[in-house]
Amino acid sequence: MVVFAGQGAPRRSLALLWRADVPPPTRGGPGPKPRLSVDAIVAAAVALADEEGMGALSMRAVGDRLGRTAMALYTYVPGKSELLDLMNDAVHAELPSHYPGADPGADPESGDWRAALTAWAGEILEFYVRHPWVLQVSQARPVLGPHEYAGLDTLVALLRTTGLEAGVLRRLVGTLFPYLRGSAQAVADARLAASATGSSDEEWWAARSAALLELVPDFAERFPAVSRLEAEGPVEPYPGPEGNGEPMPYPEREARETFRVGLGVLLDGIGAAVAAARKER
Repeated sequence: MVVFAGQGAPRRSLALLWRADVPPPTRGGPGPKPRLSVDAIVAAAVALADEEGMGALSMRAVGDRLGRTAMALYTYVPGKSELLDLMNDAVHAELPSHYPGADPGADPESGDWRAALTAWAGEILEFYVRHPWVLQVSQARPVLGPHEYAGLDTLVALLRTTGLEAGVLRRLVGTLFPYLRGSAQAVADARLAASATGSSDEEWWAARSAALLELVPDFAERFPAVSRLEAEGPVEPYPGPEGNGEPMPYPEREARETFRVGLGVLLDGIGAAVAAARKER
């Protein structure tokens, strides 16, 4: 399921995101009631999406979490579209805004930009894994909120330390985010597969590998490149997101190792572009 941000009324949505020019809520009737706020509603919605996924999100479900009716929420947030924008922007506040070595005045040849981008990419991956529902929010139309802009500003600042021209930096932004979202989706899917299907990865592969060998005995001859790659052995085990050596399911380990290797190749490409640009100056 893909959802698009920015579907609410433009001025009202942006006013809520930036907490600007938002009229105070009116009381629904006499007597004390639990205090509500935009922030409380957003926090409840984020918790719901984190626990149950985007499909569970509705104004009624958020209201239930807060002990209020859906109608009570509309006083603060006009609808689900605006709520989704607020949720998406709110969780982006978790991302750091500074990375050691990311000095805009640093010499691109020092390699500091590479360490900073590696650290940034790792943070982004874990952010998406914590909030997999964010991956369902299309980037075709940004939320345009303060925290989303802060995250973009951080990446642009990191990329500027490479010394590359603005046109190239724009394309790198458009390359890195889709790569990270795809990597995070692979990790999130690997975590979800067993519980969603009712069978472990070991059971799934054992059953289908046996059936495939029986039904396609000439598999190696028909697909020699794939068969050779498999025969050459697996990559080194990935230690885990924090390097603590705890066991990690094979699919997630593979997804994380793929992310690490792919990121290295992307950074190698940026390094080559940096070197070429310096030769032209």
